[in-house]
Amino acid sequence: MEAKVIVQVELNPTEDESKVIRALSNLIDVPSFTKHAHGNRAYIVLEGDASLLSKLRALLRRERILDAARKVMLAGVEGSTITFHLNKQVAYAGHVSFCMPEGESPLGPITFHIKTEDPKLLIDWLATKTIDGVPVDELWKSGSQHFAQSERRSR
Repeated sequence: MEAKVIVQVELNPTEDESKVIRALSNLIDVPSFTKHAHGNRAYIVLEGDASLLSKLRALLRRERILDAARKVMLAGVEGSTITFHLNKQVAYAGHVSFCMPEGESPLGPITFHIKTEDPKLLIDWLATKTIDGVPVDELWKSGSQHFAQSERRSR
């Protein structure tokens, strides 16, 4: 699946850059990053393809928040771009918490911009639907009887 992923986080003057990098690396693989200044603000920016999101995908499953993540991501679709924000402090602790762009994360959020031809397809991969809390792609792979029954019900 083709996608251009841009992850941006503000580096506040009071923050330790290595801790911000750790927060990012808890969510995504951080092969390299660039630092940008915009006025008196500094940002850490990572760019890559959909493979950059593999760690986040696994984390959403581990945290069992696929349905909530899916809802936030779908709400963040505008044209061919998906935008969402994650709490920086929660990411530093190795967890995921979606937040608003301002106010909910005192040190500012980690912002994801994902540009892809089919945003829904990418969201289906990153935060798949669930049935009774179990990701549908796992039910499908296992040939679960539950999946078969759910498919019959949904027709």
